[in-house]
Amino acid sequence: MNQPDDALAGPPLLEVAGLQKSFVTRRNLFGRPVSHEHAVRGVSFSLQRGRTLGIVGETGAGKSTVGRLVLRLTEPDSGSVRLLGEDVLASGQRGLRRLRRRAQMIFQDPFASLDPRMVIGTSVGEPLLLHEGLRGARQADRVGELLGRVGLRPEMADRYPHEFSGGQLQRIAIARALATNPDLIICDEPVAALDVSVQAQVLNLLLDLQAERGLGYVFISHDLSLVRSFAHEVAVMNHGEVVEFGPGAELFDNPQHPYTQELVAAIPVTGPGRRRTNAAAAGPPSSPATRPVVPPLLEGQST
Repeated sequence: MNQPDDALAGPPLLEVAGLQKSFVTRRNLFGRPVSHEHAVRGVSFSLQRGRTLGIVGETGAGKSTVGRLVLRLTEPDSGSVRLLGEDVLASGQRGLRRLRRRAQMIFQDPFASLDPRMVIGTSVGEPLLLHEGLRGARQADRVGELLGRVGLRPEMADRYPHEFSGGQLQRIAIARALATNPDLIICDEPVAALDVSVQAQVLNLLLDLQAERGLGYVFISHDLSLVRSFAHEVAVMNHGEVVEFGPGAELFDNPQHPYTQELVAAIPVTGPGRRRTNAAAAGPPSSPATRPVVPPLLEGQST
């Protein structure tokens, strides 16, 4: 996906600098911390509006923690986070409310992020009530519009989460994230629990929404082949640190850090009798955010 030059030249949507976070792993008999695990070590990056930053690495690399720190779902120990120039970490309760409106998160397990006791219309409508005060028919109309935009029928608003497939639930989670018209969405392994064909459909939806609304995505994933086709820039994390950062196609076609080379070499190569001869041979050069080719989703389709 090509990005207009004026968007790239504008001020960053998101600026993260020197982000640090450690967790207590052991306490003494008096309850005082005696051992810590450094989950995030000095992470810095920036993201332009309408762009996707992929964060990749093995399990435990600190990827998801970075996403939670950016939105202050977990409080960082130090560093700075700025969203459209506003200091996120210095925000009080009123500032956090503005942050929750401008930045949303899509989690890996949509069923776990939706209240099973609520019909999905209530779940999707909750941000509209909290941030815009919408109730009754006005809220129902907006919920119907959001569900329609993600490929579901408005009348599905009266169903409970257990009545939907995993792909449909993730679409519902996307609809809820869109309810506040955010500028930034943190996507934490948003398609990891889905079948491959459904993954592509959800990614197509995210690309369409980005093109329509100029959304910025921080896309967290352990699937390098997926990030290669979806992200404009990529940050590779290992033991809480960003060890390599660069344009997606360039980083995967010519990785510089030994850890990145190992990750790229582990990307599966499709086709009989094919072998990767070196870490850089991860396949043909790719343009960022190339759309996966999949059939369109029909309303109410069981995915």
